[in-house]
Amino acid sequence: MAAHKVTPVQHPFQNLTQSLKSKTFQPQTIKCIPAVRTSTIIISSKLRVAVIGGGPAGSSAAEVLASGGIETYLFERNPEAAKPCGGAIPLCMLDEFSIPSHLIDRKVTQMKIISPSNLTVDFGKTLKPHEFISMLRREVLDNFLRLRAKERGATLIKALVTNIELPISEKSPYMIHYISNNTHSSLAVDVIVGADGANSKVAKSIKAGDYTCAIAFQERIKLPEDKMKYYENLAEMYVGDDVSPDFYAWVFPKCDHVAVGTGTVCSKQNIKQFQRAIRNRVKPKIHGGEIIKVEAHPIPEHPRPTRVRGRVALVGDAAGYVTKCSGEGIYFAAKSGRMCGEAIVRASENGEKTIVEADLRREYLRKWDDEYFCTFKFLDILQRVFYGSNGGREALVELCGKEYVQRMTFESYLYKKLAKGNPLEDVKMAMDTVGSLIRCNIVGREMMDSFDKTMTLRM
Repeated sequence: MAAHKVTPVQHPFQNLTQSLKSKTFQPQTIKCIPAVRTSTIIISSKLRVAVIGGGPAGSSAAEVLASGGIETYLFERNPEAAKPCGGAIPLCMLDEFSIPSHLIDRKVTQMKIISPSNLTVDFGKTLKPHEFISMLRREVLDNFLRLRAKERGATLIKALVTNIELPISEKSPYMIHYISNNTHSSLAVDVIVGADGANSKVAKSIKAGDYTCAIAFQERIKLPEDKMKYYENLAEMYVGDDVSPDFYAWVFPKCDHVAVGTGTVCSKQNIKQFQRAIRNRVKPKIHGGEIIKVEAHPIPEHPRPTRVRGRVALVGDAAGYVTKCSGEGIYFAAKSGRMCGEAIVRASENGEKTIVEADLRREYLRKWDDEYFCTFKFLDILQRVFYGSNGGREALVELCGKEYVQRMTFESYLYKKLAKGNPLEDVKMAMDTVGSLIRCNIVGREMMDSFDKTMTLRM
């Protein structure tokens, strides 16, 4: 890290001035004034980064940072906990993030989409023999990624972060106050990566602004062996006002159980009612099952107004990187964490120099938006067109029966790029879409404006 001076920090330290004169000085220990049991802080000459949150976003960032020679601290409050999550990851993530096959519970090669009127479409006819959707448990994936970051050199701290003090000058450190094993401790760092989810404390500390959140509710249900056989490689999606007024419900297979859940933005107070409805719609298929776990969690609906401020960057759910329409977040969390980590390594020259806000904006934020803005916008528009009413949902399921739509959808999902289609087939798909919307009596000026924007992004 470049030579700099740390100005006095008034809380919780009194009259403390530590001058950092060169990169070659010996590390020094600063003792906390005891109010309760306390620990110490070590200040070194290497760039120090704290990653708050040990999910896919935080662990991926910490792995890259530590591998790049940066002194990295990964904070996770509860490593044993699992975020409520469908647990689906795209095919490209297995290779890109070196996810071993033994972590995968199920390889889904069949998918059914069921409309409000129970029209059922087999969605997966165009999958190639080697293609599938991986289903796994978040507690398994998250633990694997955290341990890998630790193996690369990150220091894993099981702790609750209680407060983040912002620097009082451009070159002074951020102070992270936390509780670990009933001990109040503090750590001085140069950069913070906020990967602490939708209720991000890091985002609040930098006044990153609010965003709309959905609530996801999920039950893990252990099924009798014959019922579990039905879901061996099958996932189901249900749409309709009964299961969600603005999203979808799901049945996703895991190792020895299924995850049955739903989500909503506009009617969070009724989430348990929607959960009862999805259980009723799949009742014959899960009869005799035992609920082994109930989970609920907020899910961001769009990126935060501010994702970088000072030497702090937000990634994953903390930044709002969950797609509309599909509600996918695992891949984009891991990808954003990795891109942010790579940005810090590049800008700091492997931890040998300090960085500023402009570096994070140039190396991380701009690259992220260039790569994924259109994908997020496209799916946002699709959700507005098709999830606003039961008529729109019927049209969506009808369209999903067409092989060209399935091929384009899976190519985009599995490989995380907007698929380039055949222009003639795109025109035909547009006409089919309009036809479906007309048959479902939901075509209006606002709907068609949204649809026109969708097709512009596709082309």
